[in-house]
Amino acid sequence: MLHSNFIIIGTLIGAAGSIAYVTETVKGKVKPNRVTFLLWSIVPFIAFSAQIRQGVGLEALMTFSTGFMPLTVFIASFVNLQAVWKVTWFDLTCGVLSLVGLMLWMITKVGNVAIFFSIVADGLAAVPTIVKACRYPDTEIAWPWIATVVGVILTLLTISKFTFANCGFILYILVVNTLIFSLVQFRLGEKLQPKSKS
Repeated sequence: MLHSNFIIIGTLIGAAGSIAYVTETVKGKVKPNRVTFLLWSIVPFIAFSAQIRQGVGLEALMTFSTGFMPLTVFIASFVNLQAVWKVTWFDLTCGVLSLVGLMLWMITKVGNVAIFFSIVADGLAAVPTIVKACRYPDTEIAWPWIATVVGVILTLLTISKFTFANCGFILYILVVNTLIFSLVQFRLGEKLQPKSKS
């Protein structure tokens, strides 16, 4: 088990990736899906507040950062019009379903249930970006996603006793960031698409 200070190091590594993502967004090289990043800036804050109520310690810092950094990306997407990704009905549908998850949290107000619905809501918010990374990997950059993965792994290695409260949301972040990194870095969507007959 690593010392809890590695949570701070992991959070800083993830933040460095996010800063690079913001920079590339401002330059217009990356085109973030605003639905995803707006909801990604809300949902983790709910999970964070639920973790605090559940008595989670420094591990909650990683959850907080996964909400704060997408907020900066969302804001950056308005700086350069070249960074705009057209929002589709599919994106909006995922966004609405994500909001339903948030409303279910507001109804229950139970710590672990809130974390569960935060994962559901965040996952639904992630779908438009996952689809975009699969179909249009050139609109993304890979390394900020893997930076978050490294940060999450460091955070997980500091946990002495695993509970749903202290690692459920963090494990979800590990899975979704690994998936998006793989789709962008290895262009898996292109490899999975059936080749057209000539």
